[in-house]
Amino acid sequence: MKLLNIDKDLLLKPLQMVSGIVERRHTLPILSNVFLRANGNTLEVIATDLEIQIATSATLEQTYSGETLTISARKTLDILRALPDKTKITLEVSENRAILKSGKSKFNLQTLPSKDFPLIAAKENATIDVVTLEQNVLKNMLQKVQFAMAQQDIRYYLNGLLLVLDGDTMRLVATDGHRLSHAATQLKINAGSREVILPRKTVLELVKLLGDGDATVELGITDTQITIKFGNVTLVSKLVDGKFPDYKRVIPTELTNTLILGRETLQGALQRASILSNEKFRGVRWVLTKNLLKIICSNSEQEEAEEELEVSYEGEPLDIGFNVNYLLDCLSNVAVQDINCILGDSNSSMLMTIKEDSTFQYVVMPMRI
Repeated sequence: MKLLNIDKDLLLKPLQMVSGIVERRHTLPILSNVFLRANGNTLEVIATDLEIQIATSATLEQTYSGETLTISARKTLDILRALPDKTKITLEVSENRAILKSGKSKFNLQTLPSKDFPLIAAKENATIDVVTLEQNVLKNMLQKVQFAMAQQDIRYYLNGLLLVLDGDTMRLVATDGHRLSHAATQLKINAGSREVILPRKTVLELVKLLGDGDATVELGITDTQITIKFGNVTLVSKLVDGKFPDYKRVIPTELTNTLILGRETLQGALQRASILSNEKFRGVRWVLTKNLLKIICSNSEQEEAEEELEVSYEGEPLDIGFNVNYLLDCLSNVAVQDINCILGDSNSSMLMTIKEDSTFQYVVMPMRI
């Protein structure tokens, strides 16, 4: 039975969009596959890992009658990438085999019953909040906060990202317990009040898939699930069940010493100094005196790097330590000219802000060096 006869790119492009969530090794073999359905003149391509599902589609030149198939995501992707550009492919199904042909190339692949593919259904009768905003706005917000998410923390809720609906404001917050990043945007409508935690994997896929233009993205949020629609992509994700820390208590409000630093200048100085930082603790000292910032890194081999930056600073002398990676993470994810560093004493967290977005706040806890 012939399932498809199409240009290579009509399958390759949707497959590239969905295959990021496919796990290489899984206890359920069918989760290594993608689900294909050719119905009318539309090809649907769906992948899932049981927590997230990404569906996308392509428009076909001829019509089909609803045939379905599951096929290995990785192997099919590798085959399509290796075929010449602008080539035609045919996909046939024979018993438990999928046969992919292109020119004189032929690939015989295993398939699994499409009726066994675990599609994530929308939750029925669930209270849903719907938010619409521009793709570039959401992508920009995600980029400003996602790097502060924890990785494999036992406090599983820190491995995700907090999404807060608060009237006509939407906030995103991420923290790993040592630093916290916050961004917000004004919505065109009042979206009610809700706090949910998006899984880390969902956030990283969204950053990859969202476009940079002002086309819209729609978020449909229930207590257990979020559905995100943009372009021809529908992403459905389970939410993390947990209580996120009170981010408002973490953001300092009484800091008095402000430095305005060129982002690239500071980033360069930190990158150079960090070459001689302790590989385990990654500590960097900031020594502030009148109009001068010294950035100092040293390691267990008694090696030391020192950078001096002229700054506008009239406050008390200050010697404070930070994890240099936490500072560099922020600087590489905000594409601005200047960064504001607001400090208290050597035991206070530092608050980093930018002129271009008054909602962006990045808090870094100090460390003893």
